[in-house]
This record gives sequence, C-alpha cells and structure tokens, in this order.
Amino acid sequence: MTDLRTTFGRDAARYRRARPTYPPELFAHLAGPRVLEIAPGTGQATLPLTALGHVTAVELSPALAALAREHAPAAEVVVADFDHWPLPDDPFDLVVCATAFHWLDPATRMSRCAAALRPGGTLAVISTHHVAGGTEQFFVDVQRCYERWDPSTPPDLRLSPAAAVPREFDESDLFDAPEFHRFEWELAYDTEAYADLLLTYSNHVVLPARDRLIEDIRSLIDTRYGGRVVKPYLTQLATATRR
Repeated sequence: MTDLRTTFGRDAARYRRARPTYPPELFAHLAGPRVLEIAPGTGQATLPLTALGHVTAVELSPALAALAREHAPAAEVVVADFDHWPLPDDPFDLVVCATAFHWLDPATRMSRCAAALRPGGTLAVISTHHVAGGTEQFFVDVQRCYERWDPSTPPDLRLSPAAAVPREFDESDLFDAPEFHRFEWELAYDTEAYADLLLTYSNHVVLPARDRLIEDIRSLIDTRYGGRVVKPYLTQLATATRR
C-alpha cells in the first residue's frame, strides 16, 4: 500500500510551482525567535517564518527539502520523519505545522509538539480548506468528471461554505484552549495551472485513472469556462499555548 505522505516528493518542482502560499497577515499572529516547522514541503511557509527568528524545518522528503533550502536559505532544513525525529535539548518558542498536521501520528502529535516547546511556547496549526465560491458552477460540473473516473466519489458532492468549516484542534491537557484566525481568499487558474495543482494532491497522484480524470477536467475548463477558473480557499490558523 502506498504511503500517501511520500507522494509529494515524486515531483517536487511541480509542488513548488503549483501549491499556493499562505496569507501574509497570518504570520503577524506568530512570534519566535526559536521556531520549529514540521513538514515544510518546499518552503511555502518557511520563508516568512525566517523573519521571526531561526527556523529548524523537519521534512520527510529529500526532494522537497532541497527546494525548501533553496527557497528559504536562512532556515536549517533537516530530512527526517518528525514522528521519530530526536527532539533537541533546547526547547522552541514556536512550533508550526502548515497543511500537514493530519499526516502526523494522531496518538503522539500533541505530546511531541508539547515536548518540543518551552512552557508558554506556542503550537500553531495551519490548515487549508477547499470551500464554496469562486467559479461556483465549475465546482458543480467537475463532480461529473470525478464520478466518471474515481469510483469512490460520493454522488453530487458539494463544497461547503467557509462559515461551515469547523474550528478543529486536538484536545490536550498539555495546552491551553486554542485561538482561531481565519482568512478567506481566492486564486485564478488557467487550465494548465489548475491541472498542475491537482497533480500535487496525494489522492489524485495515486488514482489509477488519474490521467483520464485530468484530461476530462482540462477539457471542461477549456470548453465551458474559457480556460480560466477561480478557486476559493479558507486558511485557518489555530494557536495554543504550552502549559
């Protein structure tokens, strides 16, 4: 069985090119100076984090880590699985995980993050959500493509509005109650840029009919939407203080 965590490094250049960054105002809610970033990918959040202080970033994929070093040369990028990485003796002021917390072992992720932090330090979990809006009819029509080529697709699946996305954070007596900050924004994609984005998603990469699905979606964008769609995002920042 494929470990979906390993799919992101198969085409690191595409991941760097296609994955969206994060709203700049998000980083105003964070403070260093010693920062640990878990699963930085190619460094979309790493570069702005280096403005807060010294960043140690722990990335599973050597290919992604190499691009993160190029993008954020001030950061120290370590190739390792955070679930098993030996924590340093000096605790951090801030631990950040952007769009990757769900890949960590749910049985240990909160305790390991707490162990990496000084008392009073902050755990920041950034999540990215696909929400309703933008070119709304496209996201209705594209479900037919998924239903044709991915048998696991629920019929008539629809995106939820941003207001309906829950404020979720693991319960832990090691942390105080979390605070949430939410940012709604949009990106416009031409046909090839949208196809590029889809090919960075692990569930698309491993789909047996992936190529046919992507061609079907390309055709839909070109023929019905003039080669351009607008995709809305909700970025949620949850922060909690280490007790």
